[in-house]
Amino acid sequence: MFSRDELKQFEMQQELSGPQMRYFIGDVRDADRLRQAMRGVDIVIHAAAMKQVPAAEYNPMECIKTNVDGAQNVIAAAIDNEVDQVMALSTDKAANPINLYGATKLVSDKLFVAANNIAGGHRTRFAVVRYGNVVGSRGSVVPYFRKLMAEGARELPVTDLRMTRFWITLDQGVAFVIRNLQRMHGGEVFVPKIPSARITDLASAIAPGVATRVVGIRPGEKLHEVMCPGDDSHLTLEFEDHYVIRPTIQFSVPVDHIENRLGERGNPVPGGFEYNSGTNPWFLNVDEIVQLVAS
Repeated sequence: MFSRDELKQFEMQQELSGPQMRYFIGDVRDADRLRQAMRGVDIVIHAAAMKQVPAAEYNPMECIKTNVDGAQNVIAAAIDNEVDQVMALSTDKAANPINLYGATKLVSDKLFVAANNIAGGHRTRFAVVRYGNVVGSRGSVVPYFRKLMAEGARELPVTDLRMTRFWITLDQGVAFVIRNLQRMHGGEVFVPKIPSARITDLASAIAPGVATRVVGIRPGEKLHEVMCPGDDSHLTLEFEDHYVIRPTIQFSVPVDHIENRLGERGNPVPGGFEYNSGTNPWFLNVDEIVQLVAS
């Protein structure tokens, strides 16, 4: 466990303190510390990011140092230590980005895909998982709405009545990452098939009967999110429960991503296909959102 938050590490140690657990205080900006932490490690899950959109817009270089320079440090440390597999966590905001956070995560995705060539004769392989909003995560709208209701709010602020988002639970996200470690050849961007929800239905699920107030879309925010851009449709494969975006570059060792390491086979999507939260065929209704939030 490598992070710069000593309080969270302390709290985690109270639950997970077995002999296989090691806790390192460090920052992905520190390449030497990363190399030290990765000694003897087989698999790396890279989740560190500066991800608050307004903070990234106001502090652009800080976002770049963590999300771009930090990604390159993770790649170099993994190759130096002959790590077997590296899975980087991305975001729907990295597809057709309109804010700095999304742009840095797109750069990060490109770095991890290209790292399969950079690794050369080393055994390290890299892939990316991209998914949408995690229900109840820090800074998400669910705890924010709950906080407002606990404080006695009589209305909930929504940015736009048409707004939609992809939603996934933390447990679903973790399971998807682990499954893709078994699937990956290297160079893939894995995208789960997950439901969308309307912001108005989310508000109704958390606070039934409470009025909403439209406050407008914030700088750097989209009406709908995209996880598989139409411009990448020629690279996108559809599997039973997920999509794979293949690399735009040719690797020195050719890989056939149509069949993964579990023997699952994908099919090319139609030209111009876009996986968009607004046109997603799977939408949650209010009752389903209530169940999802409760979980």
